[in-house]
Amino acid sequence: MMTSDSATEGGAPATAMAAEIAEQPERLAALLQRADGGMFTAAADAVDVERRPFAMIAARGTSDHAAVYLKHLLEVKTGIAVALASPSVFTVHRRSLRLDGALWIAISQSGGSPDLVEATRSARASGALTVAVTNAAGSDLASVAHLALDVGAGPEHAVPATKSYTSELLACWLLVEAMAGRDGAGAADLPEMASAAVAEPVPADLVAGLRDAGRLLLVGRGYSYPTALEGALKLVETAHLAAQGYSGADLLHGPIGVVNAGDPALVIMPDGPGGASLVPVLTRLRDAKADLTVLGPRRPDGFGGRLVRTRAGVPEDLSAIAQIIPLQKLACELAQARGLDPDAPRGLAKITRTR
Repeated sequence: MMTSDSATEGGAPATAMAAEIAEQPERLAALLQRADGGMFTAAADAVDVERRPFAMIAARGTSDHAAVYLKHLLEVKTGIAVALASPSVFTVHRRSLRLDGALWIAISQSGGSPDLVEATRSARASGALTVAVTNAAGSDLASVAHLALDVGAGPEHAVPATKSYTSELLACWLLVEAMAGRDGAGAADLPEMASAAVAEPVPADLVAGLRDAGRLLLVGRGYSYPTALEGALKLVETAHLAAQGYSGADLLHGPIGVVNAGDPALVIMPDGPGGASLVPVLTRLRDAKADLTVLGPRRPDGFGGRLVRTRAGVPEDLSAIAQIIPLQKLACELAQARGLDPDAPRGLAKITRTR
């Protein structure tokens, strides 16, 4: 593992975060190989989605954005209604919910946050079928759930989560594909797509432009919305940039009014209907004279600004896995440009235990 004391060929200090970003294609390939053994099919058979009246998903931090992704996947691909859980209902207000027959999925890299463990234990006692998605097979969360899925990302040494997040996303995708009766073959090219994203340089003018910026707006819709949220979190925690992620629809319901000329805005536009739905948002940001960046395979006709190019032809439901990688790289490089250590952001620990 590289450390912040070593140096890259270009002279910038190497970091554990950069090494873990680069490791993602290998980890995704390993998870796909394990999926061939049938663990997601077996989990889907146990879930039997046709018997579930609804689902709830519980998570914290980065895993919360995997939960937003999973919610969209489940609703689009299976038609089951999904809610995002509030663990404080169980831990602060000491309430149980009527969950007989429901599906409960808890997502956590460490599997150790007490609120998720307690909420999952309560959900199980209230009649839900409980599933834990973790990067820690022997964790407390895995032990209290009926079913546990190990994403197998391996140890993460940098505080900001990178490879564990993309592995969570792929595990969620594989589970939902199995629940929908498919074999997951649509993700066969994902490791190569991730390799291309790792190899693509972050535009130097984007890093330079954000080095002294006060804030950044990130916008997505549908499958790209969790990417906007997670990209913002990475920039906040790693580079200490006041970044905020929005749904394109929510942005137009009020927050667009605070966008001033020259304000940086990054719009995440994968191929597919979700990406296409963001064209009106781009129009409004252009009219506000924002400093526009599009992250996607192409910039729509009629729009200037910067393009952070990602691979064309990536299925929209998998785009969240490939398109977060440029934002992880941006956070890492911007932190270094600001004189910060991306491996150990101030005030943060690798495992946060909340109640």
